[in-house]
Amino acid sequence: MAVRGGLTETGRAVAAAFREEWGRVVATLIRMTGDWDLAEECAQEAFARALERWPRDGVPRRPGAWLTTTARNHALNRIRRGKTETAKLRELGTMADTSARPDQGGLPDDRLRLIYTCCHPALPVEARVALTLRTVLGLTTGEIARAFLVAEPAMAQRLVRAKRKIRQAGVPYRVPPAHLLAERTASVLGVVYLLFNEGYAATEGSDPVRSGLCGEAIRLARLLHDLAPDDPEVTGLLALLLLQHSRHAARTDGAGDLVALEDQDRSRWDRAAIAEGAALVDEALRRGEPGPYQVQAAIAACHGTARTAGETDWPQIAALYGRLEAMSPGPVVRLNRAVAVAMADGALAGLALVDRVEGLEGYHLLHATRADLLRRLGRREEAAAAYREALALSRADADRRYLARRLGEVRRAG
Repeated sequence: MAVRGGLTETGRAVAAAFREEWGRVVATLIRMTGDWDLAEECAQEAFARALERWPRDGVPRRPGAWLTTTARNHALNRIRRGKTETAKLRELGTMADTSARPDQGGLPDDRLRLIYTCCHPALPVEARVALTLRTVLGLTTGEIARAFLVAEPAMAQRLVRAKRKIRQAGVPYRVPPAHLLAERTASVLGVVYLLFNEGYAATEGSDPVRSGLCGEAIRLARLLHDLAPDDPEVTGLLALLLLQHSRHAARTDGAGDLVALEDQDRSRWDRAAIAEGAALVDEALRRGEPGPYQVQAAIAACHGTARTAGETDWPQIAALYGRLEAMSPGPVVRLNRAVAVAMADGALAGLALVDRVEGLEGYHLLHATRADLLRRLGRREEAAAAYREALALSRADADRRYLARRLGEVRRAG
């Protein structure tokens, strides 16, 4: 059995299946059983069984279907042993592997149901996000706790309370009817964007880009667009994801290392996706109700339609970031605007803005951005120090290799 990077090929297949299929398996089991804890436990058992069986039997042709069937069988056995819930047992026994009944909106999609359930207004906003991270992305309680900067036991209690709230309040596991869509749409859009971002720039691990997650987020955004075609922010989100993902083939080199935007081979960008995304941005903005996703999509369209890096309309991008900051102020938006200003007006102007950003001291991209601007200004010793700070905070392997390469460059130049 081939071993690479301390993990067998089969282990890598199981890890990949976990990243891509966890949410789908859990969503299907929740629909089947109505029991969130049972669904997660049976999904975990299915992945554990994969680690035992796949090295011996080979990776199945459809890993997701195999995992769903195995998890369903575990659930069936658990319910049989409990000798309870006859109706639930009957449903499980007769249900096909991945079948799903459409909601009132006519969309047979378990993961979308799960996201809408996690985003029910009965739950506090932070609980919605935490529950989604757990059930849709499969993050551990510890990982979620670190993301929220709270202790793991506190996060565990938060998740327990959220599930209890769903059970006690009788929150239905479905996409809500049309007249109730609006109150949950903003949270759902946020979750789909979060799903995409985890695929676009993995926060840790060996794969810098998880295209499967990006593709799943785009699929969900299309479903949402089908549900609410007249909502300009839904259209804006779909446009944004298409435009961002259009560059995925050029974002890494043959060794799997990240390639900076200005160095990417633009002939490898997906022109069909760029054309579709740009058309959707125009469609959304014509409604005259600009929102954060539409503005971000307009920024992505500026990048996507520039024939060369040198032809990028940085003044327009800086202006759009200014508008985005007015709509949705936050340190990450301010940092991105600083980069755009640096490209439009010079590194010194951008650096002045970066140095005024507060609240991102533990965010590696703040230090990486500062390092890059110092490098462009020829202040190599300061740049090297900033690269070292970024390296100390980065958790993703590809990010660390990119930063280490840049650090080596400024050291050699000095």
